[in-house]
Amino acid sequence: MDLPAGMVLGIFGRKRVMVAGAAAVGLATLALGFSPWYPLLVVLRLAAGIGTAFWNLSRLAYLADMVPVHDRGRAISAFGGTTRIGMFIGPALGGLVGREFGLETAFIVAGALDLTAALITFLWVSEPPAPVGAVHRTSHLGHVADLVRQHRRSFTTAGTAQICAQMIRQGRQVIVPLYGASVLGLDVAAVGTIVSISSAIDMSLFIPAGLVMDRFGRKFASVPSFVVMGLGMAVLPLATDYLGLLTATAILGFGNGLGSGAMMTLGADLAPPGSSGEFLGVWRLIGDLGNAGAPLVVGNLADLLGLSVGAWVLAGVGLASAGVLTFLVPETLTKRGASAASPAKS
Repeated sequence: MDLPAGMVLGIFGRKRVMVAGAAAVGLATLALGFSPWYPLLVVLRLAAGIGTAFWNLSRLAYLADMVPVHDRGRAISAFGGTTRIGMFIGPALGGLVGREFGLETAFIVAGALDLTAALITFLWVSEPPAPVGAVHRTSHLGHVADLVRQHRRSFTTAGTAQICAQMIRQGRQVIVPLYGASVLGLDVAAVGTIVSISSAIDMSLFIPAGLVMDRFGRKFASVPSFVVMGLGMAVLPLATDYLGLLTATAILGFGNGLGSGAMMTLGADLAPPGSSGEFLGVWRLIGDLGNAGAPLVVGNLADLLGLSVGAWVLAGVGLASAGVLTFLVPETLTKRGASAASPAKS
């Protein structure tokens, strides 16, 4: 739904799509607490996925419109950092509520929190002014096709880095628990502790990551991020016990934290004024291909050649992302920072 979400943004604006997305996720998740049939569960998760696409893309487009380029790294890394905090707290809160009040109640609470986000957005978020270059379009699908043609170099080079980046990020979520359980024989609690420590390291770095991006450039954060993640993934198969896996996973968390918000900031920088919603829809679609592909790649490689080979392939993917960013993608802070308008200051 990334492309449709981008086109809907061009028609209805940022605020309306934000509210609709959060409300759709909230209502669908709330209904899960009362769902007695598996087919209905699938339909509700599909509706929540559509709402998630609207919610995520509209917030990124909103930040791209409202935040000046030289402040954008800090703003978007904070945006990514608060998301990481929510993802860190959410499973623990859901587990506690599910244990004390029943699993259905956890879905009801989650749905209520989503609806609260929709209400906050409706009451206190203002629609950004139309950016310079915005025009009325009779065919949003045709406009997206024109954007892809006009910016094919950015989508080819930066998009390749984006796919690789999302593959190693998503792949680590799959391979760490599998390696801990099936290779090292660790129990669920041990694996959960390792993942939580890595997540804590990850989410603690979003402020430094934003400062680096705005002071020195986007690539000063993103390139080291994926180099470190590649190294962490490369040493993961060398782990022989709990401490070894914790060390490798901590390196992965540190690397991911260094790049907090980096790919979102790059996409926001590359998006043309007046068409940021449609551009970012394509950008997120490219990244989501990496998200969706990573579990398939890891799973199939693990079946054929073992988890160690899957980890080393992901290490190469991370280093490939760093290489593409270094040699093929221009520094967007220098390129656009000097001439960018500042809606927030006008």
